Amino acid sequence: MNTLGHSGRIARFFQTAQITPLLALVAFLLGVFAIFVTPREEEPQINVTMANVLIPFPGASVRQVEQQVAIPAEQLLSQIANVEHVTSVSRPGMAIMTVQFQVGVPRTEALVRLYDLVHSKRDWLPASLGVQEAIVKPKGIEDVPIIALTLWSKNPQSAAYDLERVAHGMEAELKRVKGTRDISTIGGPGRAINIELDPARLAANGLTVADLQSSLQAVNLGLPAGELTRANQSIAIDAGPFLQDARAVSEVVVGVRAGKPVFMEDVAKVRDGALPASAYVWHGQTGKDAAEYPAVTIAISKQTGQNAVAVADAVKQRVAELRNTLIPADVEVSMTRNYGQTADDKAKKLIQKLLFATASVVALVFIALGRREAAIVGTAVILTLTVTLFASWAWGFTLNRVSLFALIFSIGILVDDAIVVVENIHRHQTLFPDQSLTDIIPAAVDEVGGPTILATLTVIAALLPMAFVSGLMGPYMSPIPINASMGMLLSLAIAFIVTPWLARMWMKPGHGKHESKVQKKIANIFARIFRPFLDERKGRVNGWKLTLVIFALIAMSIALPVLGWVHLKMLPFDNKSEFQVVVDMPAGSPVEKTAAVLRELGAYLSQVPEVADYQAYAGTAAPINFNGLVRQYYLRTGGEAGDLQVNLVDKHHRNEQSHAIASRLRPALQQIGQRFSANVKIVEVPPGPPVLAAIVAEIYGPTEEGRQQVAKAVRAVFNKTGGVVDVDDSSIVNAPRKVLLVDQRKAASLGISQAAIVTTLRAGLHGDAASYLHDESRYATAMQLQLPVSEQGSLDSLLNLNVRSAQGKLVPLRELVTISDTVREQPVFHKDGLAVNYVTADMAGATDSPLYGMFAMRGELAKIIAPDGGKLQEFFIQAPSDPYRGYSLKWDGEWQITYETFRDMGAAYAVGLVLIYLLVVAQFGSYLTPLIIMAPIPLTIIGVMPGHALLGAQYTATSMIGMIALAGIIVRNSILLVDFIRLQLSAGMAFREAVVSSAITRAQPIVLTGFAAMLGAFFILDDPIFNGLAISLIFGILVSTLLTLVVIPLLYYRTYKNHPDFQQGVSS
Repeated sequence: MNTLGHSGRIARFFQTAQITPLLALVAFLLGVFAIFVTPREEEPQINVTMANVLIPFPGASVRQVEQQVAIPAEQLLSQIANVEHVTSVSRPGMAIMTVQFQVGVPRTEALVRLYDLVHSKRDWLPASLGVQEAIVKPKGIEDVPIIALTLWSKNPQSAAYDLERVAHGMEAELKRVKGTRDISTIGGPGRAINIELDPARLAANGLTVADLQSSLQAVNLGLPAGELTRANQSIAIDAGPFLQDARAVSEVVVGVRAGKPVFMEDVAKVRDGALPASAYVWHGQTGKDAAEYPAVTIAISKQTGQNAVAVADAVKQRVAELRNTLIPADVEVSMTRNYGQTADDKAKKLIQKLLFATASVVALVFIALGRREAAIVGTAVILTLTVTLFASWAWGFTLNRVSLFALIFSIGILVDDAIVVVENIHRHQTLFPDQSLTDIIPAAVDEVGGPTILATLTVIAALLPMAFVSGLMGPYMSPIPINASMGMLLSLAIAFIVTPWLARMWMKPGHGKHESKVQKKIANIFARIFRPFLDERKGRVNGWKLTLVIFALIAMSIALPVLGWVHLKMLPFDNKSEFQVVVDMPAGSPVEKTAAVLRELGAYLSQVPEVADYQAYAGTAAPINFNGLVRQYYLRTGGEAGDLQVNLVDKHHRNEQSHAIASRLRPALQQIGQRFSANVKIVEVPPGPPVLAAIVAEIYGPTEEGRQQVAKAVRAVFNKTGGVVDVDDSSIVNAPRKVLLVDQRKAASLGISQAAIVTTLRAGLHGDAASYLHDESRYATAMQLQLPVSEQGSLDSLLNLNVRSAQGKLVPLRELVTISDTVREQPVFHKDGLAVNYVTADMAGATDSPLYGMFAMRGELAKIIAPDGGKLQEFFIQAPSDPYRGYSLKWDGEWQITYETFRDMGAAYAVGLVLIYLLVVAQFGSYLTPLIIMAPIPLTIIGVMPGHALLGAQYTATSMIGMIALAGIIVRNSILLVDFIRLQLSAGMAFREAVVSSAITRAQPIVLTGFAAMLGAFFILDDPIFNGLAISLIFGILVSTLLTLVVIPLLYYRTYKNHPDFQQGVSS
């Protein structure tokens, strides 16, 4: 006993210690606690902070905005530390800057830096240039709504205006729900006091729009006038009153005519009601009851760290309480987004799989070792899982699909330590039937303790470097390496502390006195396998034959992706309950035309059996998801923008996955769009970190005209490439534009300022909020001066409006302006200080991987002749350092994130291999032995690639994670084999016999742990995203485990056969 190592002494102490069951109970209770307190979410919450900086420059052209605002702002914002990209869009009168911080930068820290820079550098532009103050609008994952409530009614009397009033009343009540963050209403025209001008009456009464504006502003003023002291009392004096309703507005005196007052109602029609619609929202029912109903949508986001399930349930309950109070009986409330419900469903399903995987592993041990051993292993696994859940919560992870998949994936490796320890105790009972368990357990634990510790560290060394993958993919997948590594350490502790105590309490003394028939069969099998390779005469030749066969299998496996039998992709699509139809109409399209297109698309979708319902958004954006956050869909406003949010029936009630449905519907939807010259794109929820588009070509060059020409040629190549769909670019179709040029000389001679002319034009075109009602509404109600809706599209009505000259004479606008016909200016895009144009697309079809579409186009792209006569240069990793010497194309989108992810994971793989090598060198004191132990790592590819080909699966990032994990798992098996060979040699066994004995003795624990890992992976095989990981583990472990049992002993024997120490039967 005195020769026991650390692991044996730990087992000897805790097998009889009274504290051991208490530690086990604490570990279990901590896990139960974690299950209840850990927030549940569907996806990991990636800390990606971005902000839009809106800089108005009224009246400026695109070129002026670009040169005088956007470029200086880019240079200013690029000074901020930890900024990933600074992009800008220059439009007429506005620069929209986007600052994207590096992933993981704390939101508060990032925004403090941004606000500090923007507000401390206010002098970066001349004060009199006309540029208004910058508006900073931060965006992050917490801005994505988890709930969308769509209010609609079958009552024909309930219009969007009425529904909007109901929604505004609900907002304050819903904000009282704990955990809610931002609540906003999408849709509805908004309330205003509409003052519809009558140009003829205005002229007859000698009034102008400016007169009405000044009258409203002068009357709508109330101030504390002071105090009056009387009879020892101070009385406050207020002067007013404010304008509080439409009647008061209609009675405002706006002028005097022939000694009589002229009231507002004499020159305009005043009404309290909806503003002219600039956007439309409606709810679409499907099937036999297909119909459209006006609607508004309340979008609700949650606070950081709050449980999405709890927040969603509380909101649902609060809505039920508001029925027949704030919510009228004829108003329906459809929960058209509930990420809390989807998160709860996913968590429950994965926890169920976790239990099934645990039960399967226990059943495996029961079959192999017996019921008592199975009970011990099962208890150890449950304790490991529960305490790992607590550690995951303490680390800051939520219960989401990735963290739970990490536990399911880890089942097979978490159980390894317990299986190895229990199996060796079982084996020692067979070898020493007359010894007591108290003596057997420490010796058995000590025998496998060293290799078990080393094997555990090698698995951690393989997995943990993945936690340092950069970009969006790093934090998305980080629960896998971190949870698995924590679980491995905890499982090792439980194997050395709790398992010996359980074995002493539950295993029957003298159990396993007779060697099983299975063990004898295993011995006979390995004896026959090893005989040809250990033969003195033919052993070397047979060994070379085996080596050639293995190398041939590796080469054939590597060839599968090259031959196209296995396709490479970042991540496959998940089976979601929604997708989005994004519609871009030609520039200048009115919102009514966009709504007409959406109605055609909705009519088609209403007859699709898999569609539950849909919501249409014309002129405004639908509630964003994480994909919409990154793509900045929240900026999609204006008449030419349209969205359809399509909700599918539950996945259990349809045969196809959401990606297959979206792909099937795409051609018909795009055919409808083509009839209206609309660009229709099908946007699915990405399975991982989102990008601007799956395929993105960034066009760089010295001139805007040249870049547009190249972008047009690139788009043509995209359009004719098979499988490339949803093609678009950043330019806009030329739309008519009228420029009203002020005759400044004539205006000056009449004493009319250009500002007065422009203000009158704006009021006539879009309406002008002259002032606001001072009533008790939650949202301020504007007094909107405007032409009647019937005349707003008439240029004649606009030019009939008058302005007043310095002499008091009314002058029609038509006498002060001339009309020039032109086209709308193209927006100018910049990225990281370089002017750029974008061409975007998606990939569909058999390959369904953007990488193949991208490389399929390279041949045609190489034929493009740039405007300067040169070749179009191609860049893959970084933008050109000197874009002014020619035109170039830089690939972005899914390619960029795929490259960065596989680059970092490849580096993590290499670092893991180096760490494994160092650990094994430290253990065995040899530079050569670790190479032998690590030799099976390449064998995993013999299972991984054919497994993907056999099941028709794509090789994805999760497949790569599986391969990285395999490195640690397979090395674990090699360590057990080599350690046992050395142990037998030290006991005096002949080298050849020790080699065969190692495979026979260690076959059972190696096969058991291998099958346990395969069983754990089997339960994630049906997941669209993680099936690549499951395939890698199942087929990789299956093939490499069987080969390792043969290859490692033989390779060790061939390497050291002629070594003098081994010839003497002594371990080196």
